[in-house]
Amino acid sequence: MASIPGTIYWYRKIFLSEQVQIVHGHSSFSAMAHESMLHAWCLGIHTVFTDHSLFGFADASAILTSKLLLQYSLINVDQTICVSYTSKENTVLRAKLNPQKVSVIPNAIVKCMFQPDLEKFSQKPITVIIMSRLVYRKGSDLLVNIIPEVCSRHPTVRFVIAGDGPKRIPIEEMREKYKLHSRCEMVGMLPHNKVRDLLVRGHIFLNTSLTEAFCTSIVEAATCGLHIVSTKVGGVPEVLPDDFITLAEPESYQLSEALLQAIHQLETGKLISPQERHDRMSPMYQWPSVAERTEVVYYSAINDRPGTIKERFKK
Repeated sequence: MASIPGTIYWYRKIFLSEQVQIVHGHSSFSAMAHESMLHAWCLGIHTVFTDHSLFGFADASAILTSKLLLQYSLINVDQTICVSYTSKENTVLRAKLNPQKVSVIPNAIVKCMFQPDLEKFSQKPITVIIMSRLVYRKGSDLLVNIIPEVCSRHPTVRFVIAGDGPKRIPIEEMREKYKLHSRCEMVGMLPHNKVRDLLVRGHIFLNTSLTEAFCTSIVEAATCGLHIVSTKVGGVPEVLPDDFITLAEPESYQLSEALLQAIHQLETGKLISPQERHDRMSPMYQWPSVAERTEVVYYSAINDRPGTIKERFKK
């Protein structure tokens, strides 16, 4: 926020020269989003904010974000968008917003980019795909216990891990300790156009996030025909039908058991086919729908009567 005075001139010039009617900011931690919305409000321009993440209420970063950024910044916002109902509840509580001015619009993907590969899916051995940033918030520490436990109880299952981060080192050490190099492949960071090619190598997608507002990666994996095993956190239970996903608490033992259960169901033919998953996912989470619902929010923002400074600070 230290750059607010220095950006006034440029934001004002852009907003006026482009005849901007709505400024839409994204992410609680984006200084640019909060600065642009503040300057827009000062110029009488309507504002919309989208929150993509969940935060706690007790740790230092969450308190700082909720108090200094959200409560003081979003007090001026006309409409707010969240990606799940859990995310909406979290944002309303943290920023002390009027729930009637908070809409839920989930993320979307381009379905044609995530076609299943039935030939690869029929191949053995069973492969579990993990794709995320290797950081604490994504539950990467849990993998150190889950992978050797599952490998010890199933003779052929393989893991493929895509992503990078500080938690890659403990995972590499785990591979060394249990001699799992042939059964646990590390592919590092992937460009987005390579995501589908990796997903179709697998049968099951494992998500170990400790907090998640929506989780687009499980939508991409399910559209590619993979069964999902995930932590039961945040907005994840809202995202997929019950027969698409196996949920467990964010603990190593419970996730291991859930993963082994999914592997057994796959081996015994009790899971639905990849093509059926893709077909059922196709009408869901489409960008045209997101655009239409966002347009409704924009019109609501424009039709809102701007409150006076006194009215806003009485909230």
